[in-house]
Amino acid sequence: MGDMAAGDDGAVGGISEVPNPDAKMARQSGTPLEMLQRGHVVYMLKCGECHMYQLPEHLDIEDWEDAMPKMISHAGLPTSDEKAVLSYVVAVKKQKGQKL
Repeated sequence: MGDMAAGDDGAVGGISEVPNPDAKMARQSGTPLEMLQRGHVVYMLKCGECHMYQLPEHLDIEDWEDAMPKMISHAGLPTSDEKAVLSYVVAVKKQKGQKL
């Protein structure tokens, strides 16, 4: 499968560099905190099984929207986890002030 390209040398991060969802992130993104928390858990525990951790702010949303259905299916996860992970990545990008 390979790792998803991020485009920057600093795109690969460790666990401590991946932001934990909080109330502020939920407000900024307009997404319920519980969904962001689920997305974070799936991102950290499932995505990392096959891929090196990528910092969410370095991920290309269009690439992820294309790849996520296949990855979620491959991992045997429900589509609700796909939505949660995408919501989490989008929330991190918004928190960092990035355009989507």
